[in-house]
Amino acid sequence: MKAIVAIVVAGLLQLSSSAVLAHAEHGQPQFGGVVAEAGEAQFEIVGKGGKIVVHATSHGTPVDTAGAKAKLSVLAGGAKSELTLAPVAPNRLEAAGSLASGAKLLILVEWPGRKPLQGRAVAP
Repeated sequence: MKAIVAIVVAGLLQLSSSAVLAHAEHGQPQFGGVVAEAGEAQFEIVGKGGKIVVHATSHGTPVDTAGAKAKLSVLAGGAKSELTLAPVAPNRLEAAGSLASGAKLLILVEWPGRKPLQGRAVAP
């Protein structure tokens, strides 16, 4: 009986430590950008090489961007610009442009038949 209890306790400890480790990456940039939390999803916004790329995930799992419409509002030095992001890969959105360090970012992503997701971040 003690052996069964020990096995159950060991199993529960293993499950809880796995959940903690999996959650450790949540909210952390994986592609060198900044993460905007948006309810059930996270959008990592990366500005590099004249392109803005947004990686969409939900707790580390890629989110399909097919059929999504997205807009990125950028506030930098008193000037506001809006970029239309287009799906380019299973979990990526992209637009031509660049991000100034310290720019305030607002991303809005909409899928047909789903609640729109909105997130905010500041460019690194």
